[in-house]
Amino acid sequence: MTDVEIPASLPSTKPYLVRAIWEWCNDNGFTPYLMVKVDVSCQVPREFVQDNQIILNIGAEATQGLRLQNDFITFQTRFGGIARELMIPMARVAAIYAKENNQGMAFEVEPHRGEDPEPPKPTGRHPHLQRVK
Repeated sequence: MTDVEIPASLPSTKPYLVRAIWEWCNDNGFTPYLMVKVDVSCQVPREFVQDNQIILNIGAEATQGLRLQNDFITFQTRFGGIARELMIPMARVAAIYAKENNQGMAFEVEPHRGEDPEPPKPTGRHPHLQRVK
């Protein structure tokens, strides 16, 4: 048995898993939905973003020119009859799942470079004011 050398930084498995779930949905007649945590790096129609998230139908019937690449997902789709070009960094994908049964996979969302980390969680202690004379 030979020793296999593992590179220091392996590529993310996320794009491979997204493509696999997308293919599984299509093979089984399901509609693949993509949940995206939107930030400045996402090219999506902002008027459909709620709570910094957008859910997109990425089925073959709803998209044109869909490309599920390692770094980005790109495609054209229509919102209210208006054609839009979308570009989503793979790092911002929060989940892919089948609309019909909610089966799929959720992912950790990587912060955008320069993005502030999430604020600290409350500790349960409440600050109090003290009168100083």
